[in-house]
Amino acid sequence: MSDLVTLQRSERHSDIAVVTLNSPQRRNALSRALLHQLLERLEVAAADDRVKGVLLTSSGRVFCSGADLVEASEHGMEESSRLIVEVQRALVALPVPVVAKVVGPVRAGGIGLLTASDIVVVADEATFALTEARFGLAPAAVSATVLPTLSRRAAALAFLTARTHDGPSAAAAGLATMSVPATDVDATVEGVLAEISACSRQGLTQSKALLSGRLLRHIDEHGQQLATTSSTLFASTEARARMKRFLATTSAG
Repeated sequence: MSDLVTLQRSERHSDIAVVTLNSPQRRNALSRALLHQLLERLEVAAADDRVKGVLLTSSGRVFCSGADLVEASEHGMEESSRLIVEVQRALVALPVPVVAKVVGPVRAGGIGLLTASDIVVVADEATFALTEARFGLAPAAVSATVLPTLSRRAAALAFLTARTHDGPSAAAAGLATMSVPATDVDATVEGVLAEISACSRQGLTQSKALLSGRLLRHIDEHGQQLATTSSTLFASTEARARMKRFLATTSAG
């Protein structure tokens, strides 16, 4: 199996692990294979006591297009919905900070990766949307981290309109930590990583534990039910019909 997710050390900071979504031909869709590999890479990073932080990034133009709709239409989402919740938990439970770097579109399930991260740096030009309602779905699995992160008003606007937000509006809603021009993203991320690298690992792990405790308990309490709700909706007649029409249109285009 090819590396749909890669793990390496930062060139400038040897104590920063870089986890990269590496399936650009599929727009880094959250297939079962990619989700399994992402979990494996996060487990390796979590077990390395030399690592002070993790940079979550992507290859290609799209950060993450959400669930793999081709796979979902053919095989359902029971396993993938569970894995999406597990990945969010793994990001939250990672003992060191997770910094997400986003320069391209993020949709649906990909939003869960951002709200499970600790610091999110996005390009002003990047776009974000929870598009599930258009497909007869709901952002159930990702709500495990989305709802505790966004205000009720911001979440309602995102869930109920499926509208697309740019970087500044994503930051205003709490989805991103900061939004900067695309030309400044690399330097901004490097600055954040340098600050993390300068910290004590013990200080980082203890501070992360303070930040993550309540969210971990929320995921543990509600995650399984949210995954079940997600897979049930994906299996519904309406959702399957809408996915089929969308995929046909995409293929035709």
